[in-house]
Formats: sequence, structure tokens, C-alpha cells
Amino acid sequence: MAARYDAFVLFAEMRTGSNQLEDSLNALPGVQSFGEVFNPVFIGEQGGTGMFGIDIAARAADPMPLLRAVREAEGLSGFRFFHDHDPRILDAVLDDPRIAKVVLTRNPLDSYVSLGIAQETGQWRLTDARMARRTKAVFDPQAFDDLVARQRTFRERLHRRLQVTGQGAFWIAYEEIGELSVLNGLAAWLGVAGRLVAVPGRLKRQNPGTVEEKIANPEVMRAHLATLDPFLLADHLQNEPTRGPAVPTMMAAARSALLALPVPGGPNAALRDWLTALDGAPPVDGMTQKALRPWMRTRPGFTSLAIVRHPVARAHHVFEQMRTATGPQADTIRQVLADQHGADPHGDPKAAFLGFLRFLAVNLGGRSVLPVAPRWASQSAILAGMAQVVLPHRILREDTAQPELDAIAASVDRPPALFTTGGSVPDGLVDDEVEAACLQAYRRDYLAFGFPKWTAR
Repeated sequence: MAARYDAFVLFAEMRTGSNQLEDSLNALPGVQSFGEVFNPVFIGEQGGTGMFGIDIAARAADPMPLLRAVREAEGLSGFRFFHDHDPRILDAVLDDPRIAKVVLTRNPLDSYVSLGIAQETGQWRLTDARMARRTKAVFDPQAFDDLVARQRTFRERLHRRLQVTGQGAFWIAYEEIGELSVLNGLAAWLGVAGRLVAVPGRLKRQNPGTVEEKIANPEVMRAHLATLDPFLLADHLQNEPTRGPAVPTMMAAARSALLALPVPGGPNAALRDWLTALDGAPPVDGMTQKALRPWMRTRPGFTSLAIVRHPVARAHHVFEQMRTATGPQADTIRQVLADQHGADPHGDPKAAFLGFLRFLAVNLGGRSVLPVAPRWASQSAILAGMAQVVLPHRILREDTAQPELDAIAASVDRPPALFTTGGSVPDGLVDDEVEAACLQAYRRDYLAFGFPKWTAR
């Protein structure tokens, strides 16, 4: 009888139990999972540089031969895939009914806490409970919201694609990966004959106990969670559009009928300061769509505004953030830039910035191993997402925003307030070559917002 599937993919996220589930799959006769085959900085396991004769450079040039090699391996073969892995293979995987989809989920709060502890202790796997390292994670509301949004958006994309292609998936929760009956049900669903007689016990749970016992500031966590829809944290299947309008980032003036639409990588701190000076109180943010709608209804004639930054200044701002940031995500970006784009972030300033701009052109064109991050996505695309909920009535360019902001202040009976621009670039850094590279990456923004060349301002 023909096999049901040629290969499988285990969709998961960090700290969801994917290592343990992969161990169980590999314990089935004829099944082999090769790890994080499309992780941007390694192949398979941490430090892995190649597989099936394909190294990182070859995979960066074209990931499809590696996908074919995994699929054609002996037995039922597969790999783990996270939201930040190479996006270029995702459509091919999702559209192929001969590749089985296994989706592992976990309460995002548990994942967030587990990730925080692992980052603090440096202990990512535990095989001997006596060697466990103990600490507490610090709850950061914005970081938690970002994690929830990333995971939710990716999960919804999976669900939607499976629906429109008429496919199913095996959904398994973190709490079920230790259940023998569920694991054997997964084996049956994959169409393999073998069954487990026991759950592999090599890996141990690292952080037992309640969530509050593992958080250094539980009062902050409780206060923030009280503002969220509790069903969001447990909802694994969503039918809403996968592209969100980033409503929580929007800033409503404390008293005036003004709504600011901040663009990541733009002058958002200055915009917040301007709104604060205008009304003598900070603006309100963190709203949901449910909260935003009555705000809009009770303020007829309100004005929504966005301030866009020149692509050169915005790219340099993001570059400097990337160059100096700490943490695994920043390390990954710097490693990809250095290894795959020949751009050393700590080398010659012009060469490094030029390399970053060339990376952006590749990334925004869908040809990079890294997904597009909001802070460097095109500003026109970001505002188009926000327009699903509220259109920007006024779009101002940062360097000419002050007189227009004065007019907006007058329209709501407020005196002018100072708007401090911050879109600067070191003298001598931008020449024709740098400008051309930026134009290549952000041609859409130059055209949409009428930006002149940086060197011709």
C-alpha cells in the first residue's frame, strides 16, 4: 500500500516542547526528523553547517534543493519549522498535500516565561533534573504582546492556507506530548506502522511550578493580563485575517480628537511627546479594536495622522538599533548579515550600512532566510495594514511636519507644541551608491510619499 505522506513538517515555536515531540517521532521505526533544517543561522541542530551535502551558503542561495533532499530521504522524514525560519519554503510546504502538517501549540504565557528563564540561565535542554538551573523571568508587557502577535499571526496563516487547500493537520498541545495514546494516534495519522510502547524520557521538564512562582514581578503580569482578551491565549484556531492593523500601537490624544498611527522605525517617541505637550497628559495606547471603535464613534470629526521618515534616515535608525541591540534575535540578524550578506555590522560604517541596505532589498523582495520585521518593512505596507481599521487622514513627512502639526493643533483649539525630529544620518555616510541601494529597497516608499533623494534635500 502506498504511503500516506512523503514527508512531514512539525510547526512549533521556541519553548513549546518541540524537542521532546521530535524525540518521540524519531523513536518510531522508519521516521526521522532532522531538526530545524531552515533555521536562519544553522542547519538541523545548533552549530550545524550542512545536511545532504548542502551548506548554509547554498541554502541561502536557494532553499528548495534542501527541502527536496529532506523529502526524498529514506522512510518518513521531516523537520521542525518556527515562524522565524526561512519564509521562502513556506508556500511550497503548505501547498503540498503529500507533506503532513503537525502543529504543536502551547499557552503563550507559559512559552514566554520558559523562554525568559532559558535566556537567563543559558539552559535550553535538560536531561538530568539534578542539573536544573533556577531563576525567575521578568515579565515585559510589550515583549509578551509581541510574542503573542507573532505566534498568532503565523498560526492563523497556517490555518487559513490549510482551509483553502482542503488539507488537515494534526494539532497537538504541549500538555499532550507526554501521552502515549496521543503519540500513537499521531503515528497512525502519519500512516506509519510502528507504535511506541513508552514515551521517550530523555528530556525533562525544566521549570515545574505555577507561572507566578516563575515570575519576578507577578503584579505587573497580572495587571497586564487583565487588559487582554483571555480567550486569545488559548485560541489555536482563528478565522480572522492573518494581517493585523497593529491597533495597540496607535496613540489616542488624552483630550483632543487626535489619533496617531506610529510607524515602526519612525519618530514615535517625538510623536508621543508632541501629543503629551498638546494635552498636558500622555496619550492612550494599548487599545484593542473593540476599544478603538467607540473612541472613534464618540469623536466625530477626529483626525488620524501618521509621520513617515525618509527611507535613508529610517534605515540608518534601524541599522543602529540592530548593531547595538542585545539578545538572540539581534545576534541572529547580525550573524545572517555577516555570514550571508558580507556585511560586518561592526566594520567600516559605510560598508556595513550599505550591506544592510542590500540585505533589506533582498529581504523585502522575499529572497531572504529571515522574515520581514515591522521595524524595517516598507512604511506604505505598514500604513496599509492599519488602514483596515482606520485610514490615516494626514500623512506628514518628518522633516516638514512641524508647520502641519501646528495647523492640526490649531484645528483642535490647542497652542502649537514642539515636535523634535530625530531622523539624522552622520555626515559623509550617504553618497550615490548608498542612496541607490536605499532606493532599491524602498522604491515603494519613495514613490508613495514623494521623498526626494537624501543627497538632494
